[in-house]
Amino acid sequence: MSDVLIAARNLSVHFPLRRLGFGERPVVRACEGINLEIEKGSFFGLVGESGSGKTTLGRAMLKAAPISHGEVVFTDDDVTYNLATLEGAELKDYRKRTQLIFQDPYAALSPRMTVRDIIAEPLEVMGLTSGREETDARVREIADKCRLNLEHLRRFPHAFSGGQRQRISIARALVSDPKFIVADESVAALDVSIQADVLNLLNSIQRESGITFLFISHDLSVIAHTCDFVAVMYLGQIVEAAPTRKLFSETSHPYTKALLSAIPSLDPDVTGNAQRLEGEIPSPINPPPGCRFNTRCPHVQERCRKEVPAWRELSSKHHVACHFAEELA
Repeated sequence: MSDVLIAARNLSVHFPLRRLGFGERPVVRACEGINLEIEKGSFFGLVGESGSGKTTLGRAMLKAAPISHGEVVFTDDDVTYNLATLEGAELKDYRKRTQLIFQDPYAALSPRMTVRDIIAEPLEVMGLTSGREETDARVREIADKCRLNLEHLRRFPHAFSGGQRQRISIARALVSDPKFIVADESVAALDVSIQADVLNLLNSIQRESGITFLFISHDLSVIAHTCDFVAVMYLGQIVEAAPTRKLFSETSHPYTKALLSAIPSLDPDVTGNAQRLEGEIPSPINPPPGCRFNTRCPHVQERCRKEVPAWRELSSKHHVACHFAEELA
């Protein structure tokens, strides 16, 4: 555990809905019984379909979503925080150690603030600098690291392209020198060429500073390019997790296999062989019993419909939640 920066243990995040008529109050089970460890200095990928609970999990690990059950433990140097009970001064200190890069660079930046003020805001709110000169020096340093020109600091967000706006968002996240950053679909709204530029920027920052990233995406090809460890999420649960190379070469869960088969090839002569999953992802308000993937799994058996698969280790650092993982590998 000494190398683990943040760990989720039996984590559940539920959102109660308004009761319609009589009966029990419906609950959205966005995350259910998640166990996850992210090592210091790693670039950890979280992948899954829309609605699988990826963003909710990322926000729960930032104390930005309510923790219904279980715990999230953050350990940095000699400081340990349990996010389930974190509040007051300890919560403020935790905020200084973590940051979030939003998905939409157009909505994440205030149109009424200059780029300089946007990047400087975390420093001023958290009281991390002693005066304007120190703040400006830090802003210029981070802007240069994120490939922003000094003349850009006087402009407003509407004057920039999508890729430039995302670099501004990255600069804002980095300026407080955090230990842990959640990048929530941070390249999904960008063109392919700009995606590559932003991904390379994040990789270079991670190598230079040793910041731990949780990179959320629905695109496995992006995950393969960026991350050194990957967790696959489906309907609020982690179904498989492994180092990136091992996940791609020793895929064990049927859902992961379906995601991998859907990655398009750059070779025009290669015929697509994507595995089609029948049906839609079930509602998190009323998930199916047993394995949550049983309504769409091509290898489903009766046991899958009744018994929840255990989260177990197949090999070193390779975990899966499937009754028949060995037979399907």
